[in-house]
Amino acid sequence: MTGRTCQSPGASAASGVCEAGTLCLVWGSGDAMALKEELLKPIWHAFTALDVDKCGKVSKSQLKVLSHNLCTLLNVPHDPVALEEHFRDDDEGPVSNQGYMPYLDKFILDKVHGEFDKVEFYKMCWTLCAKKYLVRSPLCISEDSAFKVWTIFNFLSDDKYPLTIVPEEMEYLLRKLTEAMGSGWQQALFEDYKIGLHNQQRGLSVWELIELIGSGQFSKGTDSTTVSMAINEVFNELVLDVLKQGYLWKKGHKRKNWTERWFVLKPNVISYYTSEDLKDKKGDIILDGSCLVESLPDRDGKKCLFLVKCVEKSFEISASDKKKKQEWIQDIQTVVNLKKMGVASPHRDARHKRKAQREKLQAEQEELERRMKDLQTSNEMKQQELEQVRTQLREAAARAELEERKRHDTHMELQDRFREELQREQMIRQQMEEKVAQKSSELEQYLRRVRELEEMYHRLQEALDDEKQARLEEERARLLQTRLLEEEAAKRAMLEDLHKEQEMTIKMTEAEKKELESMQEMKEKALQEAMQQLEQLERERIAALEQYEQVKCNLEMATSKTRSWKDKVAQHEGLIRLIQPGSKNPGLITNWGPASFTQGELQEREKNWQEKKNATSLE
Repeated sequence: MTGRTCQSPGASAASGVCEAGTLCLVWGSGDAMALKEELLKPIWHAFTALDVDKCGKVSKSQLKVLSHNLCTLLNVPHDPVALEEHFRDDDEGPVSNQGYMPYLDKFILDKVHGEFDKVEFYKMCWTLCAKKYLVRSPLCISEDSAFKVWTIFNFLSDDKYPLTIVPEEMEYLLRKLTEAMGSGWQQALFEDYKIGLHNQQRGLSVWELIELIGSGQFSKGTDSTTVSMAINEVFNELVLDVLKQGYLWKKGHKRKNWTERWFVLKPNVISYYTSEDLKDKKGDIILDGSCLVESLPDRDGKKCLFLVKCVEKSFEISASDKKKKQEWIQDIQTVVNLKKMGVASPHRDARHKRKAQREKLQAEQEELERRMKDLQTSNEMKQQELEQVRTQLREAAARAELEERKRHDTHMELQDRFREELQREQMIRQQMEEKVAQKSSELEQYLRRVRELEEMYHRLQEALDDEKQARLEEERARLLQTRLLEEEAAKRAMLEDLHKEQEMTIKMTEAEKKELESMQEMKEKALQEAMQQLEQLERERIAALEQYEQVKCNLEMATSKTRSWKDKVAQHEGLIRLIQPGSKNPGLITNWGPASFTQGELQEREKNWQEKKNATSLE
């Protein structure tokens, strides 16, 4: 796979010349260069998956199919004539005297200006390379999750071919996956794994990364569904630039009605859909540096309102609670601020910053190693010079001793004859001693310099220890921050439980209210029945009163007749008085004369009437 690629960072598209069928990667500048870098990585994977002949060359038919698929997915007009002219046949078969990259750069990548489906483009390249290199078992993730890991790898890998992901970016990815799964980060496990990577002196390829994540080494105890959801969340965030998403209520511009939509926030636009499956797109809110987002007071029965002001329109949006409202306002304001600063994608900007930081640390480490090497070389040279001086001193001492021995042998015989020569020899010896003293002082200076160099080395070692301690403290701070985030998640879960209990209490209160309302209805029904009975009694009382009036009239008529007959009898037969039994109780006198009932009978009737009245009121 690596034998058919070459890298030429300093060459232009017109000067990239490689062997037949070789994908030569070139570089440019600006937005077009950023787009080329993004497209070249999946194309590189697809190209390396093509079959080669015995000479290591890719056939022209495969290049035609690959070029046609790329043009179709990138919405670029395909020119088969240009491909035929670029790759011409000779006696040895299809040979390229220019390489595939110049054709790819000139006839495909330079013409990519309109919009295209990025995910479909990635899937085409993934399909070509996954058939050949993907190990489908034993992986605990689906092929769709493996595809998303492959896409994330292309986003995080360095622009060096063959593509690999460095340990720092791999740690960043595994941390985000662990956070998305809701698990704790295992720093010790990753440090042990990273030691093996440092021993290999390289990063991981995409297939090794898929195998690592699919093996479950960093997700033990987590089910495959949670791992797939975490991979999908990181894929949406890093690759699709989804900064935030969720359900919100939006006010219409024409009908002024409120509709619930699924909102997706990206670095330059807020798109809203009918549901979270993203199939039915309803519109976009284009964000730029002039956009404003501000909170609104509650009105029209809607709470947690905020307003997004754009150049052409303003959008009123309602969140489900104050926390989500504040989060959306902050995230939208962050996107607007990034647009003002000219940052197209925060994750790509963060990736470039991490890469620059790694390059800076690597340069500092190389400079420190170079200085240590220079210091060691200088120390070795000083040691060699010091050893040479010691050798010279030993040789000089040996020569002096030899000369002294010779002088001692001839001293007795030549004492008188060579006295002057002896004095001259003493002068020479004195000079030699001065030289020896001078050499000794130089030796002491060299030794002092060596001690200074050793002290500098110890100070440098202390500085390295301080840096290591600072990194350990930074890691402890990161662990503390992780623990605080976990506590915050636990508090959020507790608040959600309290919210559920409150909803249950409200439901019970509503049930009791319905029961009271039913009892009230029963009482009202009983009251209506009592009123009807009271009205019936009133009608009966009126009827009885009318009957009483009729009886009284009849009684008066009978009394009148009796009186008239008494008068007649008295006139004809004399004074005749009818003897009638008298009443035991004193009679009652009414407006019409003596009553037809006694005082006891009246009290009995009042008592019965009062009992009926009390019974009716109780009902």
